[in-house]
Amino acid sequence: MQYRKFTKDKLDVSLLGFGCMRLPVLDDKSGKIDEDKATEIINYAIEKGVNYFDTAYNYLQGNSETFLGKVLKPYRDRVYIATKLPIWLVKSYEDFERLLDEQLDRLQTDYIDFYLLHNVNKDIWERIAKLDVFRFLDEAKEKGKINYAGFSFHDEFPIFKEVVDSYSWDFCQIQLNYMDKHYQAGIDGLKYAAEKDISLVIMEPIKGGRLANAPEDILEIWNRSPVKRSPAEWALRWVFNFQEVSVVLSGMRNLAEVKENIATASNSKPNSLTEEELRLYDEVGDLYNQRIKVGCTGCEYCIPCPSNVNIPTIFTHYNHFFVYGIEDRAKSAYKNIQEEAKDSTQCVECGACEQVCPQNLDIIEHLKEAHRVLSS
Repeated sequence: MQYRKFTKDKLDVSLLGFGCMRLPVLDDKSGKIDEDKATEIINYAIEKGVNYFDTAYNYLQGNSETFLGKVLKPYRDRVYIATKLPIWLVKSYEDFERLLDEQLDRLQTDYIDFYLLHNVNKDIWERIAKLDVFRFLDEAKEKGKINYAGFSFHDEFPIFKEVVDSYSWDFCQIQLNYMDKHYQAGIDGLKYAAEKDISLVIMEPIKGGRLANAPEDILEIWNRSPVKRSPAEWALRWVFNFQEVSVVLSGMRNLAEVKENIATASNSKPNSLTEEELRLYDEVGDLYNQRIKVGCTGCEYCIPCPSNVNIPTIFTHYNHFFVYGIEDRAKSAYKNIQEEAKDSTQCVECGACEQVCPQNLDIIEHLKEAHRVLSS
């Protein structure tokens, strides 16, 4: 396993981190962890050198922390545990420590190595800043309940800069892959954090598995390389190539995925991709982008919709249907939106969204077409 330095204390963390949001489950139920299989793949990862395990309060319907605490207990002196404060549940200052203590109990540990504020965005950030979250983090460190403080981010780059500049963070976690170079924090955020000496953890390097299941024309591009790699390996290597990156999280559900990703992380050096390989990434990205049906950037100017239509999310699943060929997943996601009464059929064609759309999209017509495709 390759190790990189993490935080100002230069800790040795495995380049491949084990993301525990997508552990194997029973009966296709997200909260029903297949403990035998999950224990097998985690034990294997530890024996092969993985020492960074990432979870959160709400993962797998709240069962991920409890399971992880049990399986990691015999290895506590060999591994780092990262988990996240569910900041959307914080209503008062006292809630900060109450939730942290609950997580310590779940994880069967006296301290958490890397503690993140979960899912930071503009609205949540403004609220918890007023609740004095920085004092809480300082006190948690002083009490020895957490060793390092960070945040996971889901908003635009200007907000990322504001958050980074607001506190002496040890690390942060952002989404990055070769299709999301400029999505949310993106590469600009990676560079900005690195300049501030804030360590980087990367999530969604394979875009939730979407980049692992490439269609034939994408495979034809990858196969032009004299070095043969799976689409998942290509995706991971793109992120590993950044010298600013310390840990790349992967949610692995079976032993084959664990073995492949460990092998990739063991021989991927920063700045090792050739110019020809980087051109292949650009070509693959261009081909994927040609399949986008709606040029929605997810700016969210169109919401809240007067009729409660979840416009950006509908367009995300509509695009994914065509771009990545994940038809069943896209339809399933849309069904959930229908059950929440936030689907395209709720649109009354008032046009409020089209008046504020920076991309000047024909949102009403796109919603109709998305419904036709995703509900068929």
